[in-house]
Amino acid sequence: MSPSPLIGIVLAGGLGRRMGGIDKPLALLGGRPLIGHVIERLGCARAISANGDPARFASFGLPVLPDTLPGHPGPLAGVLAGLDWAAAQGADGIVTAAADTPFFPRDCAVRLAAAAAEARVPVALATGATPDGVRRHPTFAWWAVTMRPRLREALAAGRRRVGEVAEAGGLVEVAFPGDEPFFNVNTLADLALAERRLAAGL
Repeated sequence: MSPSPLIGIVLAGGLGRRMGGIDKPLALLGGRPLIGHVIERLGCARAISANGDPARFASFGLPVLPDTLPGHPGPLAGVLAGLDWAAAQGADGIVTAAADTPFFPRDCAVRLAAAAAEARVPVALATGATPDGVRRHPTFAWWAVTMRPRLREALAAGRRRVGEVAEAGGLVEVAFPGDEPFFNVNTLADLALAERRLAAGL
């Protein structure tokens, strides 16, 4: 039996507080929205997890999935929205990617899904170097749809840390090489640095 096609969900629900409240996924990098870079690199994006007016993402031609819980509870709610949507499509899991991380490895989705299948666990989390050392990047992960009840329970109890909930369900870590492979844009200074990285072909 052939493997199920990968379903990528781009997590774009952040409020952009450290960038003055701007719509961060639509901030321009090299004349192109940040989220456009992420969709292209992911290669299997099937939906965008985001709140607010979905029309602002219309040019990308993907469904926009709002949180099913109020109060912007964070990326874990976005993962749950993606899992609920994927389950309705008959999928067995999703790969998530953060909309503010424009340089992540192009083989990320394939490697995460393969690692979860090989280890027979419901979650595979990416790890990679940061200025503070190697750490997990839990918004880059493969999630089995069987994790939905665990995510729903955690959110109802006020637990929002993606890594902690993934750990409780059983996971495998997947190491990605390179200098800050999951560099993300949180501030205007980060955006300027991203412009320099893009110009340098990093």
